[in-house]
Amino acid sequence: MFEKNNLKIGMGPNTLEISPELYACNRQRLIERLQVKDVRKGSLVFLQGGQDVPIYNSDVTYPFRQEPFFMWAFGVTDPLCYAALEVDTSTTHLFIPRYPDEYCIWMGPQLTFEEFRKKYGIDNVYYASEIVEVLKSLEPTVLLLLNGCNTDSGLEIEPAHFDGIDLFDLDVSTLYPEMSELRVVKTDYELEVINYVTGLTAAALRRILKYVKPGLMEYQCESEFLHFIYNMGGCRHAAFTSTCASGPNTAILHYGHTGMPNNGKLGSGEMCLFEMGASYFGYSTAIACSFPVNGKFTSEQRIIYESVLKVSHAIQNEARPGTSWSCMHILGNRVLLSGLKDAGLLKGDISVMVTAGLGAIFQPYGLGHLIGLDVHDVGGYLPESPPRLKHPKGMERLRTSRVLKKGMVLTIEPGCYFIDYLLDCAVNDSLLQQFLVMDVINRFRRMGGVRIEDLFVVTEIGVKKLGEVPRTVTEIEDCMEKVEGY
Repeated sequence: MFEKNNLKIGMGPNTLEISPELYACNRQRLIERLQVKDVRKGSLVFLQGGQDVPIYNSDVTYPFRQEPFFMWAFGVTDPLCYAALEVDTSTTHLFIPRYPDEYCIWMGPQLTFEEFRKKYGIDNVYYASEIVEVLKSLEPTVLLLLNGCNTDSGLEIEPAHFDGIDLFDLDVSTLYPEMSELRVVKTDYELEVINYVTGLTAAALRRILKYVKPGLMEYQCESEFLHFIYNMGGCRHAAFTSTCASGPNTAILHYGHTGMPNNGKLGSGEMCLFEMGASYFGYSTAIACSFPVNGKFTSEQRIIYESVLKVSHAIQNEARPGTSWSCMHILGNRVLLSGLKDAGLLKGDISVMVTAGLGAIFQPYGLGHLIGLDVHDVGGYLPESPPRLKHPKGMERLRTSRVLKKGMVLTIEPGCYFIDYLLDCAVNDSLLQQFLVMDVINRFRRMGGVRIEDLFVVTEIGVKKLGEVPRTVTEIEDCMEKVEGY
């Protein structure tokens, strides 16, 4: 079992086996990009992998997930590793921890150097205690270290560190924007993994649509998802904590957190909003479905759902290479507000509504986000990318303002929410209140919200959806009608 399965990047039979070529291809792209940037001859990319994180001061650790940049370049899933890439020659060096002999009692046998080389396609393997000695023998002119700020979280990634690093010339500014830009555009190898994990997530959601019924707890639906992606696809991790919201909870954008742990009961006549995503060897996905608990839309639920679905279709029809994501967000606002006006919830000129920022009252987030080794993937705002916009209101929440490129993978996730706080703000806003038909809006307040989220890859001529779930009202009702008692 050990020799058969642990020398491959995958989870065994009936799951996707990932080729080491995925990471070799990424490294070659990085080398070519750095050479264009005229880095010094003799430069060495040096990365530090992730570490086990203990739960507070206990001896129990959180399930390990590899640091994404390290994973992108080397694919190594073990903690406490370092790796180096020679820019001039493409030669790779992996440094692994040296464990005591008794390590095998508790953790099983560690891979040998040769097994590490074979599994990950690495040229040379050493112990981490040999880093200084090995680097001295390579005589690098500079170590290119990763250091930068994630524009979604605002958190910094700290450069690699080891005892003796001060013996070398260091560059902590070049690498982060270059690797981030490369992560924005996916290779065919990466798309294979993303397609796998998205298809698995979609299959889980199709199953859940048949499972849902009044009286279930939200967490039972989350449990079905987690079981399915692990049992059927080898996904040990979810990409993020699932949102399994029902009723008014559907208006809470990040429902499912510790304070609201998917612990509501599904009631007949209410809507569900489930956002879920599996993760496989670091690559993530996200799909959101909105549907009635009892399988039949009311007239009011149908109005809001189909208004949001029209937004999704409009974006899918317009998005292509060269399109501004900011413009797509504005288009989404316009289509949503038009739908609400047609349904009698709003009045007035749509263009004035958009300029006034009314869209941010009903969809208080950006249209979508880049996705890959992070759910909100890096590269949204880089030095050479369009800056974050501030007007109209709501644009500041976009996770990117970039122009679309072939190979980008993004979510398109329009929504419409009846959030008491935001509606009350709009009522008290002299500019926004003129558009609101409150006696109609108030009938929808307890409905909560609707989100429709799908994953797309940008092609040469448009966008292609990854993963299929029922989307029209008829498709959803037909899917939910087929099961008799689960």
